[in-house]
Amino acid sequence: MRAAIVDRPGEIRVGDVPDPKPGERQVVVKVGACGICGTDLHIADGHFPPTPYPIVPGHEFAGEIVELGADVPPEWKVGDRVAVDPSLYCGYCTPCRSGHGNLCANWNATGDTVDGAFAEYVAVPADTCHRMPDSMTWEQGAIVEPVSCAVHGVRRIGVEAGERFLVVGAGTMGLIMQQLLQRSGAEVTVVDRNASRLPRATGLGAAAVAEDVSALDGELYDAAVDCTGAAPAIESAFDALRRGGRLLVFGVAPAEARVALSPFRIYNDEITIVGSMAVLNSYATALDLVAKGVIDTEALITDTLPLEQYPEALAKMRSGSGLKIQVLPGGGRA
Repeated sequence: MRAAIVDRPGEIRVGDVPDPKPGERQVVVKVGACGICGTDLHIADGHFPPTPYPIVPGHEFAGEIVELGADVPPEWKVGDRVAVDPSLYCGYCTPCRSGHGNLCANWNATGDTVDGAFAEYVAVPADTCHRMPDSMTWEQGAIVEPVSCAVHGVRRIGVEAGERFLVVGAGTMGLIMQQLLQRSGAEVTVVDRNASRLPRATGLGAAAVAEDVSALDGELYDAAVDCTGAAPAIESAFDALRRGGRLLVFGVAPAEARVALSPFRIYNDEITIVGSMAVLNSYATALDLVAKGVIDTEALITDTLPLEQYPEALAKMRSGSGLKIQVLPGGGRA
């Protein structure tokens, strides 16, 4: 089969690899669509430590089951349409046994540490599959994974109707987060240095938009969500909180990054700071939200390219010229 391969950091190609075979309790999925995210850039550049090389990346995907391995539960059949949670938890470490599989001590993920879905076919555990309604396209199915991350993030920060939120970053994740917060009754202001992204936030219902927090005239917010992973953005989001405010660090920062936050203010103003890591019991909810149209996927997906153009798709993602860029190994729109 054809697949995108990162042989080693900085060396990316599309070539032939063996067709995957399903192991015990695994299925083979014919990939309909697979989205590119920041993690894929880190993998391509060698900045995602868990990744071994060579690897076929791709963890945001949906497709059709075409082969069943041994002992697959009887509810799964060839021809089933599925969105796939890439999470691969061990199930026996302390975080897993305490209900925090996303913090698994032996964490793995399809497309991040084992071969993924920038390919014609991928083998995955059957229990990571979620059935898609016929009304959903492959592109919508592939966007369930980032939505599931945002669902977990919203649960971490919490939201009450009428609260004023600041979302820093109007990329795919920022716009998904905006929609989920608004769905929960919050008023959302969105900030992004890339002014071309702000009209989308306005079109999705943002109460206000700006290119920088400093342009908000000293407004203070009940809670803020950083979707950039940039230290200055995290600091500005912190500074925009009212007393008793909450900050969600949602964007992925480099491991060596550091921020300067006032410990006195954290103490004196009782500021709560939380993080959110990937997916945790949020995939089914995310799929339901996408299927019901709660998330406007058309506003998020800006580019779809064939598998053979994976290097070009990655370069487009790196340039910041689009939002959600997807690769369609199976042609899309099924």
